Amino acid sequence: MTRRTMPRWAVAVAAVAVALAVLAAAVAFGPRLWAFFSDGKAVQAWVDAQGPLAPLAMAGLVTAQIMVAVLPGEPVELAAGYLFGFWEGTAICLAGGLVGTLVATALTRALGMRLVRAFFSAEQLEGVSWLRDSRRFELVMLVVFLIPGTPKDVLTYAAGLTTCPWWRIAAIATVGRIPSIVTSTLAAGFASSGNWVAAGVTLVATVALAGAGAAAYGVVRRRETAG
Repeated sequence: MTRRTMPRWAVAVAAVAVALAVLAAAVAFGPRLWAFFSDGKAVQAWVDAQGPLAPLAMAGLVTAQIMVAVLPGEPVELAAGYLFGFWEGTAICLAGGLVGTLVATALTRALGMRLVRAFFSAEQLEGVSWLRDSRRFELVMLVVFLIPGTPKDVLTYAAGLTTCPWWRIAAIATVGRIPSIVTSTLAAGFASSGNWVAAGVTLVATVALAGAGAAAYGVVRRRETAG
């Protein structure tokens, strides 16, 4: 039996349709979307109102945040940890992140720079162009993703412009997001159980890691561009 695959033109049409829908939503509801994703309590209330579908709704928000990369991700991750606890919240964020990475990669492969320019400024793209041109792309991408505070969503789209296989991009992005997600869901999980001391210590450690990560990102970038 021959294996039937979807024609390339159909994949392209589907990708364009999804991209246009996402862009239309971002343009039409941009300010409200930003306000919603920036408000952890609003995210919690909306997800909690979904009842049995709450985990799926939470994963959907994570996916949407990665696709519309200008939206903040930290409040969503904190909401996941607060509502579902550390383990379930982390699993939900990783699952949503995986789907978001796959969709972003597929759209970028179909539409190229036209899509990327719709989401990011020239300065943002210039800031990650060195990674795309790196001779050790996969290793450097993993290191950068593992560093808290780095522009992961921009890197996800930038990775889609390379020849790296989609499954490797998905694996690197998923593993690389673990430290950032874990610190957020852990702090929120402590807060939900009333352990405010542990939550505060975790948040302070997260801020410190983000600061150190930003410095490390600068070092990696300088070394790669110099090489």
